[in-house]
Amino acid sequence: AGFIKSPLSQKRLTRDSVELYCEAIGTPIPEIQWWFEGNEPNETYAQLWDGARQDRVRINATYNLHSTSTISIANLTSDDSGMYECRASNDPDRNHLSKSPKVKWIRSQANVFVIERPDIKAQVTGVSGKLVLACNMTGQYLPIEGHKWMHGDKILQTDADASAFTSYTIEGKMEEHSGVYECVYKTNPVIKGHLNISVPPQVTAYKKSEHGNEGDTGVLVCKCNSFPPVTSWVWYKHGQEPIINGSGRYIIKSSGNKTELRILKLNIEEDTGDYHCNATNAYGQGSATVSLRVRSRLAALWPFLGIVAEVLVLVTIIFIYEKRRKPDEVLDDDDGGSAPLKSNATNHKDKNVRQRNAN
Repeated sequence: AGFIKSPLSQKRLTRDSVELYCEAIGTPIPEIQWWFEGNEPNETYAQLWDGARQDRVRINATYNLHSTSTISIANLTSDDSGMYECRASNDPDRNHLSKSPKVKWIRSQANVFVIERPDIKAQVTGVSGKLVLACNMTGQYLPIEGHKWMHGDKILQTDADASAFTSYTIEGKMEEHSGVYECVYKTNPVIKGHLNISVPPQVTAYKKSEHGNEGDTGVLVCKCNSFPPVTSWVWYKHGQEPIINGSGRYIIKSSGNKTELRILKLNIEEDTGDYHCNATNAYGQGSATVSLRVRSRLAALWPFLGIVAEVLVLVTIIFIYEKRRKPDEVLDDDDGGSAPLKSNATNHKDKNVRQRNAN
């Protein structure tokens, strides 16, 4: 057996997690085991199993063309610091209780250093239409090479300041910028502080006015992107009790920041009106209104019928005009303009002949 990939030494903070990876090859395919030796004096190696350390240890292994194994440890403590060893062997007697294996286990080691997490005091302050987010690291901490402010995956600000204090200013109100923000200290390992801007649900309708044809299915949608997430959605029609999902012709589908009300077989008299979507979270409630207008099925035909009527009127006008118009006069060839000229030429010729005879 031989290693293709060996685990790498890492630094982590308490309450973080760590993952080590090992890959071995050989014929037959070797087995992989994980062992650990702590930093306490006289401590010896002990084998690690899936579910060890109060179920914080997870070991996954696959044996296909070669062997791969990953060990992950969650919610790290200082006792998790030490040497982790990946062992591989394909000797048939490797796990025999009395026989000694002919081929010894090959080993690859990695150190995991678990460092006590420093305290970070984080706070949000509203000042003159602005939000000031601040983090301050207290107690002993690692060398700082800069800071970074983040909102989700978006980087908002970065610097190379070595100070334990860092801040970020947002223009606007809390309702406009709710969410989870992070102040990231550029240390080894990276240290993060979290700030939550929490507000009641800021609900908006996907469309403030919806239209549907009688007999079709109407769909009304509301959403809420504020933090914390919505815990419950309720729909109701203006002046009526809350709508129960599955009752009558109503179907409600809600998931996190979105809710949808479907009304089957729309009825002009019963379903036209204003509908309210109400959201609740740990900080309060919020709602939005959607106006539903139901049209007759024939309503879609009126534009087409109007066009047909206009065409018929136009054709009728053209037909009447053609009927009443006088026919054009057709000129006769015998009465053409060349006839008088021909007659005059003949008269002049006869006159000349008579004059010569007289002479």
